[in-house]
Amino acid sequence: MTSPLEEMSPAEVGERLRVAREAAKLKQAAAAAAVDIARTTLVAIEQGQRRVRMAELQKLAKLYGTSINALLRKEALQVDLSPQFRKLAIQLDDAIEHATQLLSELAKAEVELENLLGVKRIRNYPPERPVLPGDVRAQAEQNAHELRQWLGLGLRPIRDIVTLLEMELGVRVYVRRIDARISGLFAFDDALGACVLLNANHRRDRRTQTAAHEIAHLVSTRREAEILDGGHRENSRAERYATAFAQAFLTPPRAVMQKFKDVTAGSSKLTRRHVIVLAHTFGVSREAIVRRLEELGLTKPGTWGWFDEFGGITDDQERQVLGDLSEPDPHVRDADHPTSLRLGLLAGEAWQRGLLSEGQLARMLHVDRVALRTMFDGLEIEGSEADGALLPD
Repeated sequence: MTSPLEEMSPAEVGERLRVAREAAKLKQAAAAAAVDIARTTLVAIEQGQRRVRMAELQKLAKLYGTSINALLRKEALQVDLSPQFRKLAIQLDDAIEHATQLLSELAKAEVELENLLGVKRIRNYPPERPVLPGDVRAQAEQNAHELRQWLGLGLRPIRDIVTLLEMELGVRVYVRRIDARISGLFAFDDALGACVLLNANHRRDRRTQTAAHEIAHLVSTRREAEILDGGHRENSRAERYATAFAQAFLTPPRAVMQKFKDVTAGSSKLTRRHVIVLAHTFGVSREAIVRRLEELGLTKPGTWGWFDEFGGITDDQERQVLGDLSEPDPHVRDADHPTSLRLGLLAGEAWQRGLLSEGQLARMLHVDRVALRTMFDGLEIEGSEADGALLPD
């Protein structure tokens, strides 16, 4: 893995350093003395006769009032996802404009960090499966099953769909607080790849359902941007496909049937306790699991309506049934942090190497400096010599 410093020729780096020094109104002798190197060494660096070392580059950047990122950065990525969303037949109000712009800027920030660190993102997208004429639900069930097998998931529940999207499929996924009406956004760009934004203001089970819905668009209509909002209606075959795909991907028929048999063993009726356990097992909402049971013929049609009419199934009841298994939602608690695993790792590495300042990272990632500092406090401990071993070259 090469860094931008290694990729750029010594002559180009030297020229950029000369320009930065002159912009800072410093003579070569003064600059060399300030960073504790010989003037002849600085002359050789600026003329491209000697490659600058990273430690020297860090000192020079600080002296010149700039950053390593500014000195080494390639041409900024000129991508805006907003026009894709403007093509949709919906009214783009301020909240949606904000969400689409946030998705664009986070994705561009991640690409910039990758370029700065010399990291190449691997895309592991599944084969495209266009929606064909015929039974759209049957297609969705089949494609969801195929994707599970392709990912090696079998029939087991998906405990963390955000990590699956990011680390297994190579999708750029972000969890941030946006307007409550918006569940999620999906867009695809040749330079950025597939990008997803999920609403951290929503419950984890709802975000899971939204993420699975966006995976359906990655599979079937990845070139078409999508906004999933609170007023979502299945008014197209693509949307009906995405809804059915999400259900099948999260709650595969055979797995649900088997778990239903295990959970309801010895009982003559479906109780709230059964629903809570099944929903927790598959990581979906209580309503979603009951409607899936109805769809699979495991309970009578209208069962969810019956529960709803007679008091519903409450969060308090869930806590009573699950006890310690009712886990806190880290994405809601830390929604103002760069919550995705990969983006956090990239940001931490750039900060530890001194390639970007705290302020630069805070602006790039749209977080406040206090939140960023909290995340980096742990990295200072991790960076100790006793924390880990060196990676192979």
